[in-house]
Amino acid sequence: MQPILIAGPCVIESAELLDTVAQELVRINQTLGTDIIFKASFDKANRTSISSFRGPGIERGLQMLADVKAKHGLRLLTDIHEAWQAAPVAEVCDVLQIPAFLCRQTDLLVAAAKTGRTVNIKKAQFLSGQDMRYPVEKARDAGAREVWLTERGNSFGYNNLVVDFRNIPDMLDIVPTVIMDCTHSVQRPGGGGDKTSGDRRFVPAMALAAKAFGATGFFFEVHPTPDLGLSDAANMLELSKLEALVAQLL
Repeated sequence: MQPILIAGPCVIESAELLDTVAQELVRINQTLGTDIIFKASFDKANRTSISSFRGPGIERGLQMLADVKAKHGLRLLTDIHEAWQAAPVAEVCDVLQIPAFLCRQTDLLVAAAKTGRTVNIKKAQFLSGQDMRYPVEKARDAGAREVWLTERGNSFGYNNLVVDFRNIPDMLDIVPTVIMDCTHSVQRPGGGGDKTSGDRRFVPAMALAAKAFGATGFFFEVHPTPDLGLSDAANMLELSKLEALVAQLL
């Protein structure tokens, strides 16, 4: 069985960026026989600084994502931060993602579950893999038909993350689908002062190590020119390198 693959820019910067990334994902799908899910955020509500770019907002952002689906035929994933966002996002997106910082927020989990869409819950940086059974229970109790879990590292002192890959098999005891977030896991939160820094050199290693531990999916934030990205610039993988890395994971 092929792994679940998720890729796209961290945040919706422009329609042109979405189109560029979507075209490449379609090409990779055709070349490798994959079914990459397109990911982008309409609002980065947890940026470090008040001056940081957040995105176009929910109304314009969802329209831009809908345009990607209509033009390129890609399935869509985006994250929600408040319970009221679940219903309108579910009208457009196939997968609703719960941010790591918010994975214990009961109302958010319940609202996402009630839409009937797949719910991808990112593991908080302060929780173990075994702890994630409780967010999953909340979503399932509210009627979620399919729940995924995503590993994205744990806080290691200040301004750093490490990945305990044992969390992957631990979470596979809870749900059948565990995804490795290969780009947020190389973050250094607050490491850039008023923004998060990171080191994309480690992205391929994160993916291959997660594969060895049994991950059933992989998540990549990608950008044609990552250093010019408006969010998570230091972590995003160069779009041109995605195909070769995905091929190693199949």
